[in-house]
Formats: sequence, structure tokens, C-alpha cells
Amino acid sequence: MTSENSETPPSSASPLDSINQRLAAAYPTLSPQLKQAAGYVMEHPLNIAFQSIRKTAEAAHVTPSTLVRLAKRLDFKSYETFREVFQSAVQTPPVELSGRASRLRHQASQPDDPLFVDVGDAAFDNIGRLFTADNQARVRDAAQQLLAARNIAVVGFRDTFACAYHFAYVGRIAMPNINLIRGLEGGLLTELDRFDENDTVVVFGFEPYCAETVKALEVTRANGVKAIVVTDTMRSPLAPGAQISFNLANATPHFFPSILSAITLIEAILAECVAFGPDAMVENVTRFEQRMRHIGAYVEID
Repeated sequence: MTSENSETPPSSASPLDSINQRLAAAYPTLSPQLKQAAGYVMEHPLNIAFQSIRKTAEAAHVTPSTLVRLAKRLDFKSYETFREVFQSAVQTPPVELSGRASRLRHQASQPDDPLFVDVGDAAFDNIGRLFTADNQARVRDAAQQLLAARNIAVVGFRDTFACAYHFAYVGRIAMPNINLIRGLEGGLLTELDRFDENDTVVVFGFEPYCAETVKALEVTRANGVKAIVVTDTMRSPLAPGAQISFNLANATPHFFPSILSAITLIEAILAECVAFGPDAMVENVTRFEQRMRHIGAYVEID
């Protein structure tokens, strides 16, 4: 055991990054049970944050004492101090999220509306699958690529237009070089033709894949534009050739694929951009808010 300061990772990495790096480094030397626990921790950070140690142990197929030993192997005084790192990283109050889950479970015992519960279960599962160590690294890489781009095009049609619009509207507040591609009145090729190897395109597309989205990606690839693709499987026609690809869970009892995990991913990427971008980005956000309030775009409440 080391001092309390060992529980605080170096400033060059986030606390959760540090835990994942230390787990990866120690993994070859761990016992089989600790390896089982470490693998689960790295792949299910949301569960670590919000589940009890008993439920986490059951899901990981280990004993609670194994999780305690893993936390102490990383120099944490207890499992609770270990879990607090995950709770802080996902930035969601654990009582609120677990409270919602409990209410959904209670609703499941009622005979009148099981579909409501199924939608909730699918939503929680989709979000949980997003918060993995691999996706955390991809988010960091995507932010760096966006920050290095001269211009950013955002593409998503039909069901994923909501994703593209949200990315462009919110992102443009801090990054004025973001451009939403609309493809109206047959102008798709004209809108995309000005982007080249100095630029990045962010593309959203889930099955059933929109023909216009596939065409837009083909055009930008031909011009050397770097691609960040948000899709649902490596079999997606959008995946080949992408510099960074996110394969998101989007299952739902609803009749169309869920965009919940995509919207959450957008928030993570844009937050990362502001965190690691130049000071001018914060200034852009400040000016935007001041301008909106000055023109009366927001309703003030007492």
C-alpha cells in the first residue's frame, strides 16, 4: 500500500484513464479471478459507477472480495474510493440514475405497461455499452482530429439528421468551422465539393442506411477528407476507410433504431474538444450566450 496520494492519478491523464492504463499494465500478472474482474471494470465503467458491489460482482462472475482486492491492488483504500472515480468520470449523480432504474424495475411488476419498461431497459443498455475504455480513447482521438481540421462537415440524413443537426448546432457555438450538410434541392455534391484533405467529415448512419449518406461519404473520401463515422456495426457501408469509427448499440422496442447513444457520444466528443481546445473556444461560447440573451432569445425566470 502507498500513501493517499497514490489514489490521485497524474494530471496528464484523467483518473479513469489512469485506472485503465494501470489495469492494462498489471493485467498479465493478475490471477485468473482478478483478470476476470479487471476485464469487466475496463469494459463496463457505467456499471462500476452505479451498481452495488454485489451486483457488479455477479455481473463479472467474481466475488465481491475479488473486486475489493482489485481496488487495493491499484492502491485504493477501499472499493468505495475506487468506485468514486467512475462516478465522477461519467458525471451523473448515481442516486438519480439508480433511482430511475429502480422505478423502471418497479414498473415491470405492474401488469399494465411492460413496453415502457422494455424501452427503458434498452436505453440503459445502449448507454452502458458506449462507456468503454476503447470508446474513451476514440473520443479523445476524435476530438484531436476535429481540433486539427480546417473545416468540419457534418452529415446525417433521414433518421440521423437529428444527430447531425445537434452536433452542428451545439458544436458551432464553440467551433465556427463546423458546417451542417443539408443536401437540399440536389445541392449535396456542391456543398461537399469544397472540402479536402485539410478537413474532416463527421458522418452518422444506422441501418437502414441512407443512400444520400453513403453518397456523401464517397464524395468526401474521393477528395481526401478524413472521416469520423458514427454507425452501428463494422458491416456498415459507412465504416470502410474511416479514420475513426464508433459502433454504437441502438437496440430498442421502438420501430426505428435509437439515437440515444449517438446523442450522448456527441456530448462527450464536443466536451472533449472544448476541454483540450484553445481558449478562443470558451470565448466563443461566452459571446454566443451574451448575444442570445441580448436579443431576447432566452426567457428569463425569476
